[in-house]
Amino acid sequence: MQLVPDQDEDRLRAEIRDFIASSAPQSRVSKAGVRAPDAAALPDLRKWTGALFAAGWFGADWPKEWGGEGEHDPARASVVAEELARAGVPAPMGASLLAAAALIHCGRPDQQALYLPRIRTGEDLWCQLFSEPEAGSDLAGLRTRARRDGDDFVVDGQKVWTTNGQHAERGYLLARTNVDAPKHAGITAFAVDMHTTGIDVRPLREITGTCDFNEVFFDGVRIPAANVIGEVDSGWEVATRSLMHERSSVGAGGPTMLRTLEAAVKLARETRRFGRPAAESDEVRQALGRLYVSARTNVLLGHFNLSRAMTGNASPADAPTAKVLFSDTNLALAELGMTLQGMSSILAEGDDGAVSNGWWQDAFLYSRAYTIAGGTNEILHNLIAERALGLPKEPRA
Repeated sequence: MQLVPDQDEDRLRAEIRDFIASSAPQSRVSKAGVRAPDAAALPDLRKWTGALFAAGWFGADWPKEWGGEGEHDPARASVVAEELARAGVPAPMGASLLAAAALIHCGRPDQQALYLPRIRTGEDLWCQLFSEPEAGSDLAGLRTRARRDGDDFVVDGQKVWTTNGQHAERGYLLARTNVDAPKHAGITAFAVDMHTTGIDVRPLREITGTCDFNEVFFDGVRIPAANVIGEVDSGWEVATRSLMHERSSVGAGGPTMLRTLEAAVKLARETRRFGRPAAESDEVRQALGRLYVSARTNVLLGHFNLSRAMTGNASPADAPTAKVLFSDTNLALAELGMTLQGMSSILAEGDDGAVSNGWWQDAFLYSRAYTIAGGTNEILHNLIAERALGLPKEPRA
């Protein structure tokens, strides 16, 4: 792991910062977490996605015939993700990068020719159709069925927590095609046209008041067999390959937390406790210090995990540990932001006198989502204990 200044990395960071300053959309990410954009913002975000790919900030690891350089550079990808997060500008929306990884590693040439160029230009936005009401952290327990009927598969079932489902043109779907196969077998991956008859997307209004996730219902949806990604009944392998690629951005949340921490320090200086700025309180200063250490540790842990992965020394605990540390620290930071406001913390966006127009309240309500999304922290604690530390397994029925 490199801890001393690196001139090549410094140049790369300067280049991406210049690009962001000159090309990024005027609107910045204004809310905490992974949020769906307003429909009115989609044209600018699609154009921004196209600019990111055209400049080589994304898709550089794609095969040359699809606009890449054919070489994956995880360090470069990590720097780009960090700088986008630091600037508060979005990466390509939805599950487009996840779907692209599945298509590149497991798709047929005709599928790649059809879908990859439209991902690069931002014309097609993809959503991820994996999680179900009873199959979230236990994804292999999914129940959505796809049965063969001539040249089509007929799909029935329900997906949930589908980010950007209300905007997506395409879906990356996992469905069970063989109920008699072992749990992790008998699953097939599909590319789905989200405008197909029988697909019903229902936005979920969350405690934040926004609709970032959706339920998606499939009622007799006919998907051409040509839309299968990889082999029938081999969807688990397809999903695993694409998710491994997605994890190259682990640690990008650290810079976001550091930016939020700066806002918390500003809030502590501006709010008063017992007639003095809250920042002069030993209790507040110690809380901010602890959170700064955790946030900086999260950044360094992301770099450390990346270094281990690049040298073939990764541990099963690497990504789960970074995720647990990030989500716990992010939650504690949002709680501190609420505490500093005292009685004003009951105000929300749009209320007269709300601090930062209710940003902290929204961040507090959203912060629990990070402890659940991507595998609940409880599940990840078990994974770390069992797979990395070799501790006895959790008793199972």
